[in-house]
Amino acid sequence: MGHWESAGLPDDFTGSVRLFPLPNLVLFPHVIQALHIFEPRYCEMLTEALESDHLITMALLTPGWEQDFQGKPTIGDVVCIGRIISHTPTDDGRHNILLAGVSRARILRELDVPTSFRQAHVELIEEYIPKEFEPNIEEYRARLLSIFRAMIPEDAANSKTFGDILTQQLPLGILTDIIAYAVNLPPDVKQSLLGEPNIIARYELLMTQLNPDSAEELPLLKASSQYPSARRGSEFPPRFSDN
Repeated sequence: MGHWESAGLPDDFTGSVRLFPLPNLVLFPHVIQALHIFEPRYCEMLTEALESDHLITMALLTPGWEQDFQGKPTIGDVVCIGRIISHTPTDDGRHNILLAGVSRARILRELDVPTSFRQAHVELIEEYIPKEFEPNIEEYRARLLSIFRAMIPEDAANSKTFGDILTQQLPLGILTDIIAYAVNLPPDVKQSLLGEPNIIARYELLMTQLNPDSAEELPLLKASSQYPSARRGSEFPPRFSDN
């Protein structure tokens, strides 16, 4: 399995997931997110995950979540299932974990459960490339990498993390996910990127964020100006995210 490939889901995965909603974090497949867990309900969630399948599913809280944060505020219907790959408890009962993104999924319904954390039944989302675009994939990869390379500070570009992204022959789908996660885009834009199973459409949306001037060159030409472009200088990898 390559460095950027997901570990996959357990063979007995039933579609039931533990939800970890946060307001400003969108997890993507093929990336690793550091999380600092301290709320009792999410410590309970972590304990259950560690004792079973090691899966936690990240969801994005939608605007207005502050009014019902301790209850069940609205979340995006597309989520990312993650696998715990590292766990370090602290002396004060908190936890630092690393969560590796495994798969996109769509919430079908939330479950009525006795746990303090939310759970849902989901269906996995399979990404795809329309056949008519397959001959041009290498061209799209090169364009995306060129734009991304220009955004990276020189010292960061020489790091192993960025070096792997820039030099490995990553499939276009994985590349769009890694770059969408790495750059500083608004959460709603990242949620749209997570929710797009058509890799070419996802590539186009990402390109319009990284370089709005590229819109007229895109194959599907469905660019939109409703989102601001990416801001340079975002930190990668992101720091620990607090719940």
